[in-house]
Amino acid sequence: MGRIVTRRPVTRVVVGEGARRRPDALAVEEPLEIRVGGEAFAVTMRTPGHDVELATGFLLSEGILRGASDIAGAIHCGGPGTGGEGNTYNVLDITLSPDAPRPPAGAARRTYTTSSCGVCGTASIDAVRTASPLDVAGDPSRVQAAAIAAMPRTIRAAQAAFDKTGGIHAAALFDVATGDMIALREDVGRHNAVDKVLGWAAINGRLPLGGHALMVSGRVAFEIVQKAFVAGVPIVAAVSAPTSLAVELAAEAGMTLVGFVRGDTMNVYARADRVIGADPGGPSG
Repeated sequence: MGRIVTRRPVTRVVVGEGARRRPDALAVEEPLEIRVGGEAFAVTMRTPGHDVELATGFLLSEGILRGASDIAGAIHCGGPGTGGEGNTYNVLDITLSPDAPRPPAGAARRTYTTSSCGVCGTASIDAVRTASPLDVAGDPSRVQAAAIAAMPRTIRAAQAAFDKTGGIHAAALFDVATGDMIALREDVGRHNAVDKVLGWAAINGRLPLGGHALMVSGRVAFEIVQKAFVAGVPIVAAVSAPTSLAVELAAEAGMTLVGFVRGDTMNVYARADRVIGADPGGPSG
């Protein structure tokens, strides 16, 4: 489906030079209803593409899935309001494997999740403090500060949709030992991009993600740290600011959280011992 980017006419204004009409590229935003066993579970606003990865990562972070083996199948289907016009590819039904645990009563999101807010549909913060069975705090990974500083440049060079629209987020996984970027996903929603990249990891048998860093192109809210925690990611970094709850959860979980990664500078908000060069009394990394 070529629905990641669309084109619309705009009026381009240059002060002192007048205005002219021209086409402009926009990031597509459409709803995705995620169903589990035919029952509606959540609706999120997302950029179409990699929907199975998105649903896998989302259900993993919600505690519905333990891994990709809990999924027996996934199919796009028509939804209400299609008017008999066929498959809109905006409804995805996940079939659980016979031995997968079933979603508890009341687990479905009560309202839709927007592209800017990952937890708006959850009744309380306590409901999304999903306990991870993984020992993220004990992960021995360490990373050079210079390697973290290079991550945004690596992501930016690979952002095809951002090049066209200038309005889309990215999330990427890096192998801490080699510094290599192993997966990148783009979406209008930060949390959706994270779900897609973690869903990719689950589908490809890479969970838990010990020894990896998750880099995001925007700010870091609570739910992004929670998603990384559930997937076993020890290091989360971002080009912008974390929220107070994101820092609190990272500290509780023993995760390294880095924000404001810009140029050669960054702020380490939790578990600075994993960042080589983050010791105020030592040499820079």
